[in-house]
Order: sequence, then C-alpha cells, then structure tokens
Amino acid sequence: MQVPPLEKELGMKTYVTQSPGVGGRIRQLLDDFVVEELLVDGSLAEVSAQVEGWEPAGMGNYLICVLVKRRWDTFLAVREVAQRLRISQKRIRFAGIKDTKALTAQHISLQNVSSDSVAGVNIKDIRLYPQRFSKERMYSQLIKGNRFHITVRGIDHSASVIEERAKSVQDDIERVGGVPNFFGHQRFGTIRPNTHQIGKHLTRGDAEKAAMVFLAEPSVHEHPEAREARQQLQDTLDFGEALERFPRFLRYERFMLRHLSRYPSDYVGAFRTLPRRLRKLFVQGYQSYLFNRFLSERIRRGIPLNEPQLGDYTIKLDEHGLPTEEYDQATEINIQAIEQSVKEGKMCVAAPLVGPNHPPSKGAQGEIEQKILEAENVTPQKFNIPFMPEATAEGRVRAILNPVWNLVQEEIVEDKENPGKQMMKLGFTLNRGSYATVVLREFMKPQDLIEAGY
Repeated sequence: MQVPPLEKELGMKTYVTQSPGVGGRIRQLLDDFVVEELLVDGSLAEVSAQVEGWEPAGMGNYLICVLVKRRWDTFLAVREVAQRLRISQKRIRFAGIKDTKALTAQHISLQNVSSDSVAGVNIKDIRLYPQRFSKERMYSQLIKGNRFHITVRGIDHSASVIEERAKSVQDDIERVGGVPNFFGHQRFGTIRPNTHQIGKHLTRGDAEKAAMVFLAEPSVHEHPEAREARQQLQDTLDFGEALERFPRFLRYERFMLRHLSRYPSDYVGAFRTLPRRLRKLFVQGYQSYLFNRFLSERIRRGIPLNEPQLGDYTIKLDEHGLPTEEYDQATEINIQAIEQSVKEGKMCVAAPLVGPNHPPSKGAQGEIEQKILEAENVTPQKFNIPFMPEATAEGRVRAILNPVWNLVQEEIVEDKENPGKQMMKLGFTLNRGSYATVVLREFMKPQDLIEAGY
C-alpha cells in the first residue's frame, strides 16, 4: 500500500494493516483532537477538570496541577505560567510534551507555590487547576500514557464502508498486538519536517548549518509571512534585519535571531537561547528518524514485531506493562527464555536509538541497522556533541511494537461541518512516548498529510 512521500521522509515507509483507509481529516476543529495524560497511580488529567470547591489534599512542597491548554507549545505554556506566577521556570516541572494543535490536559508540579497563587493565573487558552500537594515533583516515569479522543471529519465513504474498513484495521491491530512504535509526525513537524535534519547537522559538528536549517529554510506549507522572512534571511544572512521581519509567533527563531544579531558567528550560543530540552530534542530527532527507518525495513522484510529474533534487543516490562531500563539481547543461549517472556507479556522486542551507549542490534536486525547507518554516514559515537554537551543523546533501546489499549469506534455519523460527508470518532489509550498519529495513519491511510491535518 502506497505511503505518502512526507512519511517516507520521516522514515515511516510501511503500514502494518492491510485494509484501505477511510481517508478524512483530523484537527479541523481544535477540540477534534483531545489528549488527557494518565499517571501510573491512575490519576487522569481531564480537559473538563474543575477547581470549584477544591480543598488542599496531600503534603509536600510540590503543588500538582492540571494544565489544560489549546494552541500552546508546552515549553512556551510553562514559560508563560512561570512569568505570571513570577517564579523561575526551574520550579515548574512537567512529565510529557503535549501536542500544540490539540486540546490537552497534563500534570505539572509547582515548587513552593500556594493554591491561591494558582487561582490568580489568567492566560488566554490556558487553564491551571490545583489537584494535590506532593513530596515529589513531576517527571517522565510517573506517566502511564495518554488517553485520546479523536474526530476524523470529511470522510467521503458511506457509514457502512467506514465501519467495514475501520473494523478490518482494528482486527489487524489486535492480531499484531499493536502498531509499529514509530516516532510520529509531530516529532519532526509536518509543516516544516526538519527537526531530524537539524540534529543530523549537529552530529556532524556543524552548528552553523543546523542553525540555518532551523531559521532560514522555508516551507511551502507554512504561513506566507514566515516563509518570506526565512527566504530573505537565506538570501541576505542579515540577522538584525531578520529579527525585525520574523513574525512574533516564531518565538524560538526570534530567541536565536536576537542572539545572532549581537554575535553573528556564535551559533552554539544561539541554540542555547532555546529551552535545554528542545536543544536535545533536535539530536534525538535524528535518532528517531533512524529508528523509524530501522523499523520500516524490518516490517518490509517480514520480520515479526512481536517475536524476538537472534540478535534482537528486548526490554523488560514493569507491572504496568511499561518498558523499564532493563534490557537484554537474544542469543542462542537465552532465545527460548526470552521468547517465553515475550509471550507472557514480561518483555517486548526492541531496537536501538543509536548513541554512544547503544550500538546497533545483531543478527538480521543488526544488518538492517548497519546498512542504514552506513548510508547515512553516521556512527553511534557521533551522537556525542562535544561543543554542546547538553544536547548529547546517549542512546537507549525502544520497543518496536506499540500496544493500543481500549480502542473503540465511538460513533460514525453525518459530519455537520462538511455536509454530505461522514465523521468517525475513535477513542484509545497509548503508553507514554507513543504517538496517536501512528495509530490514525493506519485507519486513515492519508496521501496528503497536510490536507489530512497531520
């Protein structure tokens, strides 16, 4: 089945389901894409959370709040909250980065902040609700996953065809045990899918090229004002002029341009005007791209995702079914024990996010990875970034199969926003670090990702 060119550019070159897609579009309305964060203790950050009648519960220096946002980048939302509370951003911690083009709810921790202070925060498209006090701040291991409610609009097929195709996709997903654990579209961007390219240049020690890709490479899909400003910077290399021309909504670019207008050759310093986690995300983006390619080629060759092969990495799962830091590698000596553990749901098959600490797999999967790394002219050691150590991506292993929990077709009805067409609602839960768009691409099989709302 044909995969769109943009997905191929992101390393996603295959599907795991066989049915034709239903088509349609996501995110036509902002509330069509709802994300609610679920913690391992069962706490759910709900978009409909309420603060009325809240009484302080728990003990500790950290006030756990639910942050509900629309059209806000997570980093910028946290920065704005810190400014309104007049505290350092270092006193605010969150566990996961949520989609900008969505209605999202997530947990954040505020250090030494009163609930009364939170009640006074008033920001457009952001709501902040205190939940409880805790002795520990938020961090990634507290997340179980995310619950999604997705509306796919503008579907041309009849309700019966939609139901038949969606049922076939769901059956395939259940047969395989999930979907390929690709890094999804928003990991790289779809309007300007270049996060991995920036990381690629950083692994080659070229901070200037990385910065210019981020700042000056226009995309035909972005806002015309942004596209023209980038093109002018590419033509003139005048950072001061670019700072005047770049629209206000390009906040990260303006952070870098403000620095470069003063220090035109200090590209590393320019990157350091960005949030620390964002700097590392560029290099991790390149790791993610390579992982997607590794996984696509495994699927293309017909190597199972849920059956360990000699040389495969495998990860131990915890009591919540989440991958741990413990991993092994299948050898002739332990392969039978590993196969049994995978069948019992105690382990899962994995592949590396290559880095200094994680070389390629062995066996058939290792051959795939080595071939791709050689074609890319990169080695695991290149992910050590000596000129910007905080961006170093050491590497780890990642599950190659993404289980989909509580998958339901909530309804198929006439789409009032698009007369004469149908809409479908899906609900499902994914483990942390997984992407809803990877599930949706199997149902929709979109050929134009921009048109489809990705």
